[in-house]
Amino acid sequence: MKENDTNRLVKGALWLSIAGLLSKILSAGYRIPLQNLTGDMGFYIYQQIYPLLGIATMLALYGFPSAISAVTSRELSQEKRLTWNSFYAPILAILCIFHFLLAAVIWISAPLLAETINEASLIWSYRLTAIVFLFIPVVALFRGVLQGMYQMIPTAVSQIGEQLVRVGIIISAACLVAFSSYSIDWIGMAAVYATFFGICMATIILLVFYVKERNQLQSFPKNSDNSFSIKPFISTVLILGIVAAMNHMTLLFIQLADAITFVPQLLEFGWGNIEAKELKGVFDRGQPLIQLVTVLGSSIALTILPMISEKKLKTEKLHVYTYVRTAFLTGFYIVIGAVIGLLLLLPEINRLLFQNEQGSIELRVLMLSVVFATLAIIGSTVLQGFGYIKRTALFIAITFFIKWIGNQLLIPNLGMMGAAIATVCSLLCLFLLIMMEIRRKLPELHISRSIQWKSIFVAAGILTFYVCIWKLFIPEIWLGSRLFLLIYLMAVCFSGGIIYFIFILRMQGFTKHQLQLLPKSTLLLRLAEKRNKL
Repeated sequence: MKENDTNRLVKGALWLSIAGLLSKILSAGYRIPLQNLTGDMGFYIYQQIYPLLGIATMLALYGFPSAISAVTSRELSQEKRLTWNSFYAPILAILCIFHFLLAAVIWISAPLLAETINEASLIWSYRLTAIVFLFIPVVALFRGVLQGMYQMIPTAVSQIGEQLVRVGIIISAACLVAFSSYSIDWIGMAAVYATFFGICMATIILLVFYVKERNQLQSFPKNSDNSFSIKPFISTVLILGIVAAMNHMTLLFIQLADAITFVPQLLEFGWGNIEAKELKGVFDRGQPLIQLVTVLGSSIALTILPMISEKKLKTEKLHVYTYVRTAFLTGFYIVIGAVIGLLLLLPEINRLLFQNEQGSIELRVLMLSVVFATLAIIGSTVLQGFGYIKRTALFIAITFFIKWIGNQLLIPNLGMMGAAIATVCSLLCLFLLIMMEIRRKLPELHISRSIQWKSIFVAAGILTFYVCIWKLFIPEIWLGSRLFLLIYLMAVCFSGGIIYFIFILRMQGFTKHQLQLLPKSTLLLRLAEKRNKL
């Protein structure tokens, strides 16, 4: 790869990371006003549709673009011109056939799916979701080709544009339901329309960028073989695309299992229909919290994880080990602090975001899954760097079935608590599977030995004491207003977070070399002050 291409790739990867972070924050954030406007029942309806729409988004954003990018990069490195017959038509044909079959399956099974979850009103929402899958090939093709040309900014801009359109339509629909005569079931249809128009917006943005870059593609000589053939692309585009998408679907598969099994299991064991659906809506309050904390913990950790590979492991072994250790330590320290805050402040957070404290005990248990989800995401990224994409996808599939079985066994007797325990156990299993694979690949990594347990226990203890002091001395009557509750939580979270990380640094949670790999390393080294020489 040329040095100029490498620089473009690194800058582009940074833009993609920023866009991904903003997009996930938006994705988690809009669920709060959605629940406030439509209640737990409206939130329940939305979450029954969301997993399928999320799968469509992952295929269009991560899965197939990654695969097409690899093919594009390979063709351009051989100075081949990307013609309609030899390149675009075969790939588009593969994508169209796959998505047509997938859409047909969803369309046909929509009545069965709606009957399974005891929500007949969602049949047409599911069928419209099937139609959305038919529009994925074009947006995936544009994204993949541009990424293969090391143009990452178009993907970043289109991702933000798509998400803004989705959020705008969903919130507008929630307002219509809240302040007019629209049925609450319309939220499901609105979610589908939002995804469709979001994909349309992304396609327009990508088309504009593609037209600008088209001259670069025309500069290559014509192919000696300009014939149409899908065979060279099937394994790379189809198999790699599906597997790559699955690696971004961990939390989606967990939500899909809940969407299919949660309410039916409660109904089978005597719960009322409305009561069961509202309980599912309460349980889904945990999803934006899980997503926000997971994004926070994994994103900061992954910014210090360079493009690792099998080749780098052989030539720069010590550097690879250091980067991987630092990524895991950073994610671990962040997520432990965040989970402590969530466990202690969840009733107040629940009241601030969702207007009451219903389900706080069960949601506290659910928050434990954040630790395993964050570390599993970091670990799967490490494995993907070494080329173990199919293996991590297999682990995620196993996680889905563990969650499914856990729901079947635990929800009837424990209700929402059973679903929370099933989520924690399934993500724990994913974490263990990934860590066992990493141990095989990096036998000298020893993550548990790298963690400074004394620093984490002291920092966690100080944080717990600090938050409890706030809870003890702030009168409950002061927190009756959501505005004052917001100010209170922001003050506790920001000040508590700063105190926690200062103690992590002072207690030598990181070595000097590890701190130098982190963003704002100069400030962190100054805060760390006294430390042993390496």
